[in-house]
Amino acid sequence: MNKNNYIIAIDGGAGVGKTSISKELAKRLNIIYIDTGAMYRAVALYFLINDIQITDENIQKYINNIDLDIKIENGNNIIILNNKDVTNSIRDENVSMAASLISKSKIVRDILVDKQRNIALNRSVVIEGRDTTTVVFPNADLKIYLTASLDVRAKRRHDDLAKLNKTSNITIENVKENMIKRDEQDTTRKESPLIVAEDAIKVDTSNNDVDKSVNIIISLLKQKVKDINV
Repeated sequence: MNKNNYIIAIDGGAGVGKTSISKELAKRLNIIYIDTGAMYRAVALYFLINDIQITDENIQKYINNIDLDIKIENGNNIIILNNKDVTNSIRDENVSMAASLISKSKIVRDILVDKQRNIALNRSVVIEGRDTTTVVFPNADLKIYLTASLDVRAKRRHDDLAKLNKTSNITIENVKENMIKRDEQDTTRKESPLIVAEDAIKVDTSNNDVDKSVNIIISLLKQKVKDINV
């Protein structure tokens, strides 16, 4: 297959390396990177900072008050919520759990999926999330489902929080408990649950650094799309 524009969709649970791998992959391929999870986190943050309970009724009531935009700068996603940069704020653990609740909403999902597809229009992209291979881009040129052991995932997540100075009140065990809960929420929700697409290729990142995982994905991409310049 020879294509000017192609889509690499990457799904998987928290801590499997989606963001680090996707960003490095996009950088190596010199294409756009889209973090869909950041969008759901931003919507969740709106409800948290305004102390609004996340319910279907409240989502319906307040969704039009949320102005969400994504700017792509040097390959990074800058998340703008109601004209404020919330890129770092959305990485709190409480936002992560709230985002899992927000992602159950069909109203929110329909709005954000439309945004994601528009960003990728006529572009080559690496897009990562929890339903990119099944709902957002079911016809993606390459579908990857990342996995890793729970212990590895929890350590990675805790390390990420530490870099943002957000570990003062949370231990690895806390992170692990939250991951188990979020996995349950994400895989059992009615709207676009986290599942492995039939034609997705599983890549276990437990024992891989970012470069090794990226090399594996590029090798798979070369089998799907010819004349890739890497």
